[in-house]
Amino acid sequence: MKFATLLCAAAFSLMAGSAFAQATYPTQPITIVVPFAAGGPTDTVTRLIAEPMGRELGQQIVVSNVAGAGGTLAAGQVAKANPDGYTLLMHHIGMSTAPTLYRSLDFDPTVDFATLGLVTNVPMTLIARKDLEPTTLTELVDYVKANKDTVVYANAGIGAASHLCGMLFMNAIDTAVTTVPYKGTGPAMTDILSGEVDFMCDQSTNTTGQIKAGEVKVYAVTTPERLGNLPDVPTTTEAGLPAFQVGVWHGLYAPKGTDPAIVDKISKALQASLKDPKVIERFAELGTAPVSQDQATPEAHKTYLADQIALWKPIIEKAGTFAD
Repeated sequence: MKFATLLCAAAFSLMAGSAFAQATYPTQPITIVVPFAAGGPTDTVTRLIAEPMGRELGQQIVVSNVAGAGGTLAAGQVAKANPDGYTLLMHHIGMSTAPTLYRSLDFDPTVDFATLGLVTNVPMTLIARKDLEPTTLTELVDYVKANKDTVVYANAGIGAASHLCGMLFMNAIDTAVTTVPYKGTGPAMTDILSGEVDFMCDQSTNTTGQIKAGEVKVYAVTTPERLGNLPDVPTTTEAGLPAFQVGVWHGLYAPKGTDPAIVDKISKALQASLKDPKVIERFAELGTAPVSQDQATPEAHKTYLADQIALWKPIIEKAGTFAD
């Protein structure tokens, strides 16, 4: 009887502590760490939801960019952060590819984080410097194959979305080319615009402005359907390369051990931000949309992450691309 009483008391204490955490959190600004450079697509997505999330939580949300090592540097830091709900991580598809891409990783995406919810699934666009000779995707494929020793592909580093997209493109056309990694898609885009490198595959959130301004040449979007904001750009299937399709999903994370009540509160704030009319409108302008409300949950995010890790593992192993 005494043991049962102690168990009940312990359970009540945990419940009370969780309720207190939910009632008092947050009492100070929250930081969302972005593992890529400012101005890149993941940074853009984060800043779009930060303001409405902060409004919902009643505290300012600060975005901190910690670029390096394909996003694993920031992820490792957040994994070791105090699990108090004040340090969060916004990451993309790289959380599902890192376990296979990196031979040594100081965190496990499925163990060292509490998933908070998915945010958006961003289409990719295949672009090039505006004076590159090919005008269609078929012509680009022929050009790349004919000039594989001199053509240069830009990406934001191993594990970045642009790296993964490029890897899939080269796999689809069975041709490898010289790849130049940058510390973020912002610097990579700068060299595309200046003509220092030839082509790149990047998220529509980072390329739509340049495409509409005619500053880059665009060949296709990597989605089954055309984008509403880029209606004249064909899909990869329409353009003759159906094996080349990929979207870049984003999710929000907290360190493992974060109080379930705090996880729930952050997740609800995320869901509210994704219903914000300004967020929906801005996402549409960038060629994407918020995920459905049932995907912006910790449970759905956790399941999706595990499924994506299983999906990418054989693709990366076949390509033979790894990092230390």
